[in-house]
Amino acid sequence: MNKIKENIENIKQQIDQAYHATYHTNNQANKSSSTNRKNPITLLAVSKTKPATAIEQAYLAGQRNFGENYLQEAVEKIAQLSHCPKLCWHFIGPIQSNKTKQIAKNFTWVHSVDRAKIARRLNTHLKEYLSEEKHSNSCQDSALNICLQVNISEEPSKSGVMASELFSLAEVVDNCDKLTLRGLMAIPEKNTGVASYEKMQHLFKKLQAQYPTVDTLSMGMSNDLNIAIAHGSTMVRIGRAIFGERD
Repeated sequence: MNKIKENIENIKQQIDQAYHATYHTNNQANKSSSTNRKNPITLLAVSKTKPATAIEQAYLAGQRNFGENYLQEAVEKIAQLSHCPKLCWHFIGPIQSNKTKQIAKNFTWVHSVDRAKIARRLNTHLKEYLSEEKHSNSCQDSALNICLQVNISEEPSKSGVMASELFSLAEVVDNCDKLTLRGLMAIPEKNTGVASYEKMQHLFKKLQAQYPTVDTLSMGMSNDLNIAIAHGSTMVRIGRAIFGERD
């Protein structure tokens, strides 16, 4: 067994244990269901700075969802791995206006929308792309799946919309015909306890109640996976624990 495959299996086991521990805590009256209930959490493998060969190893181990932060690097790897069917690419890094055309063309998910301008540009570029000749990205659909990045800890150095402006931005995305509002993404500040996670869970539930397409809370990485899952995360972003330390 190669190391990446072993790492993926270990992470999936950790995710499963964290999920069932949370479900068991919330449903102690029905203990048997805590072990039988299907784990709905998606593992997003963060492959930034990693070569296409490492991604292909993960793909062969059954991993399908990969997250990239750096556009040019990602576009090169997407081309190199075009022979892998059902491989889904998620853009998870900060978005500059001049990057929106390539993001709309190459990705199926975008986790880091934090401004109305970016949402509208993604929508326009995807419409343009879909009107051109047929493309070969087997995972690409007629709409781009969007998560809104929330600066839940209000850190000046971090990207993300403030919670007070979140629902105005959600309305903009919902009104874009080629974007599907899927949920929220956040990177809570380290060592701040549970407050930021609780706030994200509250915002997510509130957004779900307003928009039927919302089903994704992208929260939790290698160092905070358990607490994120305990607070409703449906997608965790794991890099180091799968691929090793950054190159």
